Amino acid sequence: MADLLMLSNAQMRRIEKYFPLSHGIPRVDDRRILSGILFVIRNGLRWRDAPKDYGPHKTIYNRFIRWSRLGVFNRIFVELAKDGDGVLMIDATHLKAHRTAASLLKKGLLPRCIGRSRGGLTTKLHVVCDGRGRPLRLHLTEGQRSDHKGAEALMPHLPNARVLIADKAYASRWMHQSLDQRAITACIPAQRQRRHLPEYDPVTYRQRHRIENMFAKLKDWRRIHTRYDRCADVFLAAITFAAIFIFWINES
Repeated sequence: MADLLMLSNAQMRRIEKYFPLSHGIPRVDDRRILSGILFVIRNGLRWRDAPKDYGPHKTIYNRFIRWSRLGVFNRIFVELAKDGDGVLMIDATHLKAHRTAASLLKKGLLPRCIGRSRGGLTTKLHVVCDGRGRPLRLHLTEGQRSDHKGAEALMPHLPNARVLIADKAYASRWMHQSLDQRAITACIPAQRQRRHLPEYDPVTYRQRHRIENMFAKLKDWRRIHTRYDRCADVFLAAITFAAIFIFWINES
């Protein structure tokens, strides 16, 4: 298959130091298996439909689930994305949940982060990114949750920065006070009913399109645009690994 995705040796060197140690029988080729995981996420395939060039589909699936639950992808993401550039942006987007992801929604066996919004069953992805549009923090909520709920979860984990850019959905006294406590300047246009909020710099605000571009790039990956994973932690791991490849180790 000519369109196979394969991690380069340089990309592997950037992430392999964060892999868990192999005990007993050596692991199957990390580069091949991880490339297979990315291929499935990018193309929206069922795991059983992964090209045979990557090896047995059960090995690919089991590696993804095991490393998701161990927090391996999150650890890589945190290490690569720990240094910002002084500019932060925050926003959220809806991700459609496929019926297979919502099939056990009412049973409540594990956290789902699936809710009903205008688009039907959705998950909302909240993201903080840097000035270049590279994601730094990720958080999932149910689709009907407000952007402020996601901001409340992300705010304690913001990296140091000079300014945070956000749209009118984040215009509130609480948001400005939280940023003031962290010595971060808010670049948030006020809503009509909130004229008491501080002025913002419209020139700086023009950079906000970069976080929208970031969402567009993530949604090009079909298992992110449409959620098939039932468990929120597994779905977040897929988003995290895709973000690592797209924004932090991609050489192009």
